[in-house]
Amino acid sequence: MISLRRWAGWLAVALCAVAPGASAAGAAAPKVLRVAFPVAETGFDPTQINDLYSRTVTPHIFEALYQYDYLARPVKVKPLTAVAMPQMADDYRTWTVTLRPGIYFADDPAFNGARRELVAADYVYALKRFADPALKSPVWTSVESVKYVGLKALQQKALDGKQPFDYDTEIPGIRALDRYTIQYHIEEPDPRFTDNNLAASDLFGAVAREVVERYGDNSAAHPVGTGPFKLTQWRRSSLIVLERNPGFRDMRWDAEPAADDAAGQALLKRLQGRKLPMVDRVEV
Repeated sequence: MISLRRWAGWLAVALCAVAPGASAAGAAAPKVLRVAFPVAETGFDPTQINDLYSRTVTPHIFEALYQYDYLARPVKVKPLTAVAMPQMADDYRTWTVTLRPGIYFADDPAFNGARRELVAADYVYALKRFADPALKSPVWTSVESVKYVGLKALQQKALDGKQPFDYDTEIPGIRALDRYTIQYHIEEPDPRFTDNNLAASDLFGAVAREVVERYGDNSAAHPVGTGPFKLTQWRRSSLIVLERNPGFRDMRWDAEPAADDAAGQALLKRLQGRKLPMVDRVEV
């Protein structure tokens, strides 16, 4: 996980630092960041990946509730799609998060021409997918170890009955209390629950059910998220192209490097307040 965070942090900064300024529309050629992967990716369905390079791409498409400030020391967790840090109760067993309204998924035919707002149910659905026996997610063991109340039982019900996983049954462990409020309930106290489970956009970003149901087994080639980029080309083991998501919200670069971090302070001075993303296209 340390190497993954270090790599993801480097790429996140690179996506900003490559282009320090925003040019007038049409006044300059698109800003392109080119990156080489020494090992092939496997795909972009979060439930199906466990390799470093696929997980380097997915956090720029999907968004978790929280994000890391990689320049802070120690690394800091702060809201991404959430309004604020979660409310904790029951000795670190219950965590309640409020989403920021007005965040939208990138346009996709699965939405039939309508703008699709991010809602609490998207995070519930995305997390339940790891428990779906039909998906055989390589990440399930990690999700299971968190001990969301009722999630393992829901999986077992599908296995015992040899029936499709029931996404519509509400469980105490992962609930949408309303359109913008999510509540998590785990069996054992975990003071670091947010850091470990709510701030990983590579795996636990929001997924729209309509997209998965439209593309089915081909979901790995059709990732649709609320992040700053969308996948526009993919030749497996050869080329990955991400392009700026034109519907991405107004988000500005911010960080909190230590006062004695000269390189971090230089980046802060150079990039503070600039609109994200600062490149138009990424080619891998």
